[in-house]
Amino acid sequence: MEKNNTPVFTLTIIAIIVGVALFKQIDFNTFTVEKKVLSAIYFVTFAASVYILAKYYIGKSKK
Repeated sequence: MEKNNTPVFTLTIIAIIVGVALFKQIDFNTFTVEKKVLSAIYFVTFAASVYILAKYYIGKSKK
């Protein structure tokens, strides 16, 4: 019986949406962000979802 892949799919969607939102917040001419607190929350969420996805896929490849 296979594991449920719903959390992986959900985290992938979250990483894509938050990554795009974070990318839109950055002004590349001055390397600043529009809303500093919101960008920090976006970054923490994006980093956590990418970390969990990487941990899942690395653990999956070792088996």
